[in-house]
Amino acid sequence: MELTAMGKAAKAAALRLNTLGTQAKDRVLSAMAQALMDHMEEILAANALDMEAAGENGVPPVMLDRLRLDEARVAAMAQGLRDVIALPDPTSETDYMVERPNGLNIGKRRVPLGVIGIIFEARPNVTADAIGLCVKSGNACILRGGKEAIHSNLAIAGVMDRAAQAAGYPEGGIQILSDTSREAAQEMMRMNGYIDVLIPRGGAGLIQSVVQNATVPVIETGVGVCHTFVDASADLPMAAEIAVNAKVSRPSVCNSMETLLVHRDVADVFLPMVFPMLEERNVELRCCARSLPYAQKGVAAIPENYDTEYNDLILNVKVVDGLPEAVEHINAHGTRHSEAIVTRDYDSAQTFLAAVDAAAVYVNASTRFTDGGEFGLGAEIGISTQKLHARGPMGLKELTTYKYVIYGQGQIR
Repeated sequence: MELTAMGKAAKAAALRLNTLGTQAKDRVLSAMAQALMDHMEEILAANALDMEAAGENGVPPVMLDRLRLDEARVAAMAQGLRDVIALPDPTSETDYMVERPNGLNIGKRRVPLGVIGIIFEARPNVTADAIGLCVKSGNACILRGGKEAIHSNLAIAGVMDRAAQAAGYPEGGIQILSDTSREAAQEMMRMNGYIDVLIPRGGAGLIQSVVQNATVPVIETGVGVCHTFVDASADLPMAAEIAVNAKVSRPSVCNSMETLLVHRDVADVFLPMVFPMLEERNVELRCCARSLPYAQKGVAAIPENYDTEYNDLILNVKVVDGLPEAVEHINAHGTRHSEAIVTRDYDSAQTFLAAVDAAAVYVNASTRFTDGGEFGLGAEIGISTQKLHARGPMGLKELTTYKYVIYGQGQIR
């Protein structure tokens, strides 16, 4: 089978990557960045095939934006690889070294995870980001993208793999699956012994399928039912700007806001302020009974709305009696991704930070900042919404584990 052969090749490459130094990996990253620029026409031609097919299949405009590549976006992928070069290599770190009473020196050294499998949907830039991060962290990778972006993904991965091998990267270290069937994905989920960890990136359906069916260890990522709570003490013009940004700047991504919560004491001032700003940007409002009268074109929300990641210009709005109700709502309906409070009250801010269970919790800022680049981590491989091993934007360090290294002078026990 294709996947078994890929798994064997990746495993062999991963063993060689354990000894690849930082300078060698940076040369590979530089070569891959240049190759993306040199082969831009090839990549854009492949993307045009995907865009044409997506248009014929009725893919919504907001999802077409995630799929579309242009010269600027390809250049941004190349720059992302150069940015990774500038980041510290986590595999060059030793977390600590201690000398025991018997003279043994025991250290904890960062090492690659090994072979990382990534199953993702229609965002071709994920291909470049994932490969770049795996190269710098010393991991082999097997990628499986969605059918919507298959031509783009194969072109990007092919260009990068050829450049990497020419720069000394082992064959099998970068691989992409051409089979986009569900059966191939399910087989990949059970590649124990070949894949060390599987990372899904996409919608709720994909992520839950991987979490429920994989026998390979999984890092759960991505689904973002994110909230912004406007507290009674909030600077309301600032709150309006934050809310609009969190919803409309890029509604198709996982860190966009899906529900706006508003303290009852400011609802009669804030909602008439923010609703026109949202409606003029074509946001469809789904409102609770207390907020609906303020909306020109709003519709009544139903309970299911509060658990939905729209990835679109749709927003739930709910008036709450105070901070406790806001926190209770977020912890009941959020996906542990990104949550925000707008407030001028220090105690309210600190209560929100402590009580809300999420990977990223904001005070007076948009949830749209939950991103590896914005956090100074460089490109990211995903936003982990679980608690073990990694949480939040997953940069280079999150793609490593550790081993203990012990230096002795003949000690026996």
